[in-house]
Amino acid sequence: MSQDVINRIKSEIEGNKIIVFMKGTPDAPQCGFSAATVGILKNFPYKFKAIDILANPDIRAALPEYSQWPTFPQIFVDGKLIGGCDIMHELRDSGELEKILKDAFEKK
Repeated sequence: MSQDVINRIKSEIEGNKIIVFMKGTPDAPQCGFSAATVGILKNFPYKFKAIDILANPDIRAALPEYSQWPTFPQIFVDGKLIGGCDIMHELRDSGELEKILKDAFEKK
């Protein structure tokens, strides 16, 4: 795993309040889990960045080791790994996701 790739991953995570590493793009997801995750995020008024891991095989290879999370999509909010699609559903259903996102955007 190259340090350049790790630095790029860190930079993207630290530089975006919400970032989704997914298969495909928000407008053209390439798997059901990525589509469901984007669908959840689009219900909130917060901008998020998405990185297509299919177009970035170096990130696809390095991110699971970096994050200690084996599957995609991977969602980071305010620099912290939230998890994947199942966790996003659980957080949304419990009302916790709204609080996590709101807190991230209200921080100075």
